Amino acid sequence: MKTAIRDQVNAMDARSYFKLFAELLKNNPPAAEDGPIVARLATIGIVPGSDFDASRLDPATAKGLEAVPKPAQEEIMGWIQEGTLRGDAKFIHGWFYSTNTGVYGTNYRRRALTTAIGLGANLPRDTVYPVSRGSSPLEAYSGANKYVLHFNKGELPPVNGFWSLTLYNKEHLFEPNAIHRYSLGTKSKSMKQNPDGSLTVYVQNSSPGPEKQDNWLPAPKDKFSLYIRAYWPKEEITSGKWVPPLVKVAH
Repeated sequence: MKTAIRDQVNAMDARSYFKLFAELLKNNPPAAEDGPIVARLATIGIVPGSDFDASRLDPATAKGLEAVPKPAQEEIMGWIQEGTLRGDAKFIHGWFYSTNTGVYGTNYRRRALTTAIGLGANLPRDTVYPVSRGSSPLEAYSGANKYVLHFNKGELPPVNGFWSLTLYNKEHLFEPNAIHRYSLGTKSKSMKQNPDGSLTVYVQNSSPGPEKQDNWLPAPKDKFSLYIRAYWPKEEITSGKWVPPLVKVAH
């Protein structure tokens, strides 16, 4: 497969999307609590166990479906802000994360967002995934700048397993770099702590120099995002007591 799954889905028109959706429903039937949405889907000819035939739709409905993909994608990605306002997720120090990931119920948009950016997620007791696209909603990370992520002594992600800080380019994929490094964390044996026991990670396009190279997370020249993966998180994370530090522009 040479085309990313996200790109394949985003390139679908509504008819192709719902045809595939109906086919997948045959082996993945809805749960009882999905009753209300199943009833709504039936109004446009999507019935679990049956094929979707767009030719049976009335002209107005068919025309309406043609315009669905773009606003639907915007609605899904817009859940980041809406979910924060509702309290389903947190946005602190530029990091967006939820301690309810993997447990969706009938919150279809939250599930869709998780799938759009991560193709699924573990339960919070297994992993919590803070993600940051900038120090604020108005300031996206860019390789034109140099950034530092500083953890004070004793304030690394509290986990029973391990943690990692991973960088993705604007396509949510790894960005090729000269040292073939895409994340730093517990398993980065060469990473060095500061004399006071704190830890500083340098996120930038060019090397920060030989003395800081072991703590360098290479960034693309364009926009990018950062993910912290906290595996088997301790109570401080799942309760919200611990929050990731702010990523700052280096001066």
